[in-house]
Amino acid sequence: MGSVIVDCAIYRDGRRTDGPEDFSDALGEAREAGGFVWIGLHEPTEKEFELVSQEFGLHPLAVEDALKAHQRPKLEVYDDSVFAVLKPVVYEPDSDAVSTGELMIFLGDAFAVVVRHGEGSPLKAVRRRLEHEPELLGKGPTAVLYAIADATVDHYLDVAVELQTDLEELEAEVFSPDGGGSRHTASRIYTFKRQVLEFRRATGPLAPPLARLAGTGVYGGGVPFVNDRARPFFRDVSDHLTRVNESVESLDRLVSDILSAHLAQTSVRQNDDMRKISAWAAMAAVPTMVAGIYGMNFDHMPELHWLWGYPAVIALMAVLELLLYRQFKHRGWL
Repeated sequence: MGSVIVDCAIYRDGRRTDGPEDFSDALGEAREAGGFVWIGLHEPTEKEFELVSQEFGLHPLAVEDALKAHQRPKLEVYDDSVFAVLKPVVYEPDSDAVSTGELMIFLGDAFAVVVRHGEGSPLKAVRRRLEHEPELLGKGPTAVLYAIADATVDHYLDVAVELQTDLEELEAEVFSPDGGGSRHTASRIYTFKRQVLEFRRATGPLAPPLARLAGTGVYGGGVPFVNDRARPFFRDVSDHLTRVNESVESLDRLVSDILSAHLAQTSVRQNDDMRKISAWAAMAAVPTMVAGIYGMNFDHMPELHWLWGYPAVIALMAVLELLLYRQFKHRGWL
């Protein structure tokens, strides 16, 4: 169990106190001290998480979600706790790929339990930041939820900027004189669109939970175990998320436009190729027709025994070929 627990500490008046060796005693100590306990776990198994859920009275449905992962961002309220799911996003510059992790956050009257799945999480930096801001940390478990949400959404903004840069490079490739004809261009566009979709799955569903925490729109009431005075902070995070979602929408529209433009370019290029092939085929048909007529071996044919018959036919073929070439060139077929 020790390898699963990343960190366990009791916070009182915004100051850290190391938790007891047996974390089951931590909640009691935190309540006696008027503080709260913050436990971080990394991909616990059902057996490893069973003791935590029993000690903190976590709802079995939320526990099931936390263990299985692969959840959409959401916020659920139970009798003894609040359960939130966030999906941190990681941008991998070497492969230009977007991957997501998951953070499951349980908040109660005097505890915050965070379960992490995957590598994409800002938890170490968040804990370090909060421990340097005792005034914020003094607000209790609400501060943990706010700080994690704030760090996650701020990183969304960074990922959106990286994707915008990649999209500009892809756009330049598509509209370059020769790059748009690469057979890998369409594959790159589809791959990028999938990255945007993965990003959208993390950011889009998070808007309603943050609006509920901020108390905006139809979410006028408070959320249990969440300090009402934290609403302005969650409102700020919600505003940042709105910017991210607008960027994602813009990226999705632009990549669709680029794909349409690439397909149109491909269609035009194929039409040009077909016109060139047709022009060369028409030019090849003329001498083939003349040679075919004179190759039918009839005795009574015009100028068949004329001394200058052969050069005249060759000259006629050359003149016709030149006229066809000039005509096709003038029309842009060649």
